[in-house]
Amino acid sequence: MPRTPKEDPEILRAALVGLQHSLSMIDQRIADLRSQLGGRRTSHPAPAASGEVKRVLSPAARRRIALAQKKRWAAFKAGRSKTAQAKPAAAKAPKRALSAEGRARIVAATKKRWAAFRKAQKTAKVPAKTAKKSVARKSAPPAEPAAAATAAPAAE
Repeated sequence: MPRTPKEDPEILRAALVGLQHSLSMIDQRIADLRSQLGGRRTSHPAPAASGEVKRVLSPAARRRIALAQKKRWAAFKAGRSKTAQAKPAAAKAPKRALSAEGRARIVAATKKRWAAFRKAQKTAKVPAKTAKKSVARKSAPPAEPAAAATAAPAAE
């Protein structure tokens, strides 16, 4: 007799219930064996969201860590205050100014470069206007000599 689609979910639910019962029985037997092996606890702490078990520090360990961190911050702040006091003592070098003569030289050099550039542009445009336009033709790409050399290595 063929099964209808309505019967399949019912069978799967029944199988799921049976497997969950078997799992609970196996968990119970594992807990019994662990208790016989030395009284270990049977329940584990719930894993964190990332899947790792959270480590627990004793209050004494937390206090030692906190005191060490406070000591590091105190040393950092003490060193920082010494450097803050030393900075005003050191005179800051005055900002350099450009003399009028130096600025005039820079301006002259810039004008000279631009004049040379414009001259080069004018000379480049003149031959381009008189040259004939050539019609582009499609042709096969040139053969690569390097590919031919690597394809057949010399036998010695």
